[in-house]
Amino acid sequence: MAQLVVRNLDETVKRRLKKRAAQRGHSLEQEVREILQNAVGGGKARRAGLGTFIARHFAGKGLDFDVSEWRGEEARPAEFPE
Repeated sequence: MAQLVVRNLDETVKRRLKKRAAQRGHSLEQEVREILQNAVGGGKARRAGLGTFIARHFAGKGLDFDVSEWRGEEARPAEFPE
């Protein structure tokens, strides 16, 4: 694996990257890796499932709940009492 050093990065950019990473439940390094992978269109970047997206969206916002993804479960209609 290669390492990359970015010099003279504006503090505002760094702060925004940290905030974005926290919102997605990532470390700053992981967030930058994904941004770079998506920018060049290659690598292992893949879209996460809906449960992962929701969990990342609410990460660090003071909400305490677990959202798990139900992979392999058959879709079924909602049932409501009459």
